[in-house]
Amino acid sequence: MKLYNSMGPNPHVVRMFAAEAGVDLTLEDIDLMAGVNRQEEFLKLNPSGQLPCLELDDGTRIAEITAICEYLDEVGTATSLIGDSPEARANTRMWTRRVDLNICEPLANGFRYSEGLSIFKDRMITIPEAAEGLKSIAREKLAWLNGLMDDERQFIAGDSISLADVLLFCMLDFGNTVGQPFDEKLANIKPWFDRMKNRSSATA
Repeated sequence: MKLYNSMGPNPHVVRMFAAEAGVDLTLEDIDLMAGVNRQEEFLKLNPSGQLPCLELDDGTRIAEITAICEYLDEVGTATSLIGDSPEARANTRMWTRRVDLNICEPLANGFRYSEGLSIFKDRMITIPEAAEGLKSIAREKLAWLNGLMDDERQFIAGDSISLADVLLFCMLDFGNTVGQPFDEKLANIKPWFDRMKNRSSATA
């Protein structure tokens, strides 16, 4: 399998998840800064013009990180990061969606509309006046999540690592580099983040 790869948190999510799932991927780097992903040749591969994109051996292409990760989970050799029962899978998907909508999307758009504005203003609709509000939403919801976790809950969705953890870790790791460091006084998020960062998959 080949992953059309680039800089940024979304490809990092897929690479880290693949490492956790025991799946080897061939990487083909796409120059995001040069806008290669918005050019005709790449749009034939993924009409949304976004990265990453997974190409299977039969030529099938899968885009969107949650869809890619769920596929990798099904074909991987390691313990599932989605769940082994309908109830476990529903729980993982619930927490993944909460993390994505409440923290990751506001954080990412807060970057696109402010520090990343020069990159994105000619590629998508941007709302600079919304940037600070979006960043505040991400901080508020991360504090909410912090309040739900404790020493008995080592991971977001329960007792074991899941897609929700990989998604949030990669986005917070990105935020730390683009002017949105998370509050290290969050007594449950900080040790969780450190545990995630110490996993060998974090450097994938």
